[in-house]
Amino acid sequence: MMKTATGDLVEDGWLPAVGLDGVVAQPGVLRVLTDAHTVRRLDLPVATMVPAVLRQLLLPVVLDALGAPRTRREWAGRFAQGRFSSEECERLTDYLTVRYGGRFRLFDGERPFGQVAGLQALSGEAKSSTLLVPSIASGNNVPLFSAFSEADHLDLTVTQAALWLLHVQCWDTAAIKTGAVGDPQAKAGKTTGNPTGPLGQLGVIVPTGRTLYETLMLNTPILSDGLDAADRPQWAWDERPKAPGWVSPAGPQWSARDAGGLLDLLTFQSRRIRLIGRETGEGQRVRHVIVCAGDRLRGTPESEPHTAWHLTARPKAGQAPRRPRRHRSGATAWQGLGSLLALAVPDDGPRTSLLLRQIGELRADGALAADYPLGVEISALEYGNQSAVVENAIADILPLPTVALVASDDRLRAALLECVNQADRVGRALDDLHADLRRAAGGEVLPRDRSEQPSARLLHGVDPAMRRLLSGLRTIGDDCSSLERAQEAWELTLFEAAAREAELLREAVPPRAVVGRVERAGGKEFVFRSGRATARFRTRLKGILRRAAEAQRNQRENNQRESAA
Repeated sequence: MMKTATGDLVEDGWLPAVGLDGVVAQPGVLRVLTDAHTVRRLDLPVATMVPAVLRQLLLPVVLDALGAPRTRREWAGRFAQGRFSSEECERLTDYLTVRYGGRFRLFDGERPFGQVAGLQALSGEAKSSTLLVPSIASGNNVPLFSAFSEADHLDLTVTQAALWLLHVQCWDTAAIKTGAVGDPQAKAGKTTGNPTGPLGQLGVIVPTGRTLYETLMLNTPILSDGLDAADRPQWAWDERPKAPGWVSPAGPQWSARDAGGLLDLLTFQSRRIRLIGRETGEGQRVRHVIVCAGDRLRGTPESEPHTAWHLTARPKAGQAPRRPRRHRSGATAWQGLGSLLALAVPDDGPRTSLLLRQIGELRADGALAADYPLGVEISALEYGNQSAVVENAIADILPLPTVALVASDDRLRAALLECVNQADRVGRALDDLHADLRRAAGGEVLPRDRSEQPSARLLHGVDPAMRRLLSGLRTIGDDCSSLERAQEAWELTLFEAAAREAELLREAVPPRAVVGRVERAGGKEFVFRSGRATARFRTRLKGILRRAAEAQRNQRENNQRESAA
């Protein structure tokens, strides 16, 4: 029988997880880790919680308790186990009970997890727990369709409070924060100039496996020198050697500093928080919170494992030559394959994440099979108005062939990038057709940023086909003929989808578009007619999708021969 949640994250049942049998359970941290091989995935309310729970809790516990693998061989040995060994489970149990068990309690009077005990606002007031949830109106953050206002209250369960606590440390909005009693940098009851949480500045990329155990391993960097002896997670900060200007996350003061190692980076406390619990007839609930300024990370370190990068050969003054790459709003994950598969070190341009490069190296070593069902989850928040409000959330899950990440074998990678490039080029051709047809009908071309373009409908329509392609290519191995057939099938799908969209555009223009009109610009005349626009589009389509065009031509010739016979 499941114990009632009291705030003990180690033992209480609070973390939603889906088992391999499809059943959803709520184990505590200890059980979810020791049984990680039986868990398919975490069942979290929003996609941005996935990296928050992994980074702020599960991954640093595993790394600190068991150590980081120092070689690809050591990593492969752990991965091949498929589960934590009995000896590793004993070490995890000791870590989460004897060593640090008392530091994983949400409502502990002296060391509440991820918080500051007794934290008080200079105003003496606490705010509604809605402040933790970016989709609910609170302060300056007022989503358009929120059913809540700042005057409403929200009783968070222990599970909800724990998850949103982790989320805030990673993704909180920027700008003004409540001033804390005991913080000498607070002025007039507030602290200004706060950046977003560390993940808010990234396009987060999380590789996933068949089980939670495999996902944890896929997110474990190989460190040739191991973890720095001085590197500690936030719950063991008191064990860290003192450093000038650095302050404990268990107090109201904060500092602007570099990350002190991987464990510090993963558990970085970007806010000082206090959850105010209250007993109700339904158990412990959190209605009020205090959220104050926390540590400020001085730039994203190159050791950051969960982001791709943009490299600049000649950065502008004050600009870093290497910057985290953000996800593009409105685009699917597969449209960003160019950065996910960017393995080389360019002078200018994208480079994929540390973990995806590592996965490619492990595949090259044989530690991961060619048909391993690797997944990639991307997530990000888009902020507006000085990053003080959340405007949009980006999330997607993508199947990705491990062979495409092998630096020495670019065959599959080149094929995938060609498919993505074709979709982009066909979309642009379709948008140009739309513009030409509008001109032919006497209208004006719609600005790309103020209207939905036909390319958006096209890419949405072919999205399932691209995901089937990626999923199928995970098992293709070295079969070149199968790869060629897969590319031809993709081109035919794209060709047919583009032809359908083009037909809809032609049907929408008035008859006068057949006659068209003439525009003069720069001393030249440009004739726009629907027939000419259509012919130009078809020529471009055949040039982009050569396999599909050839397959259709061969089919017509076969039909003609059969008819003649």
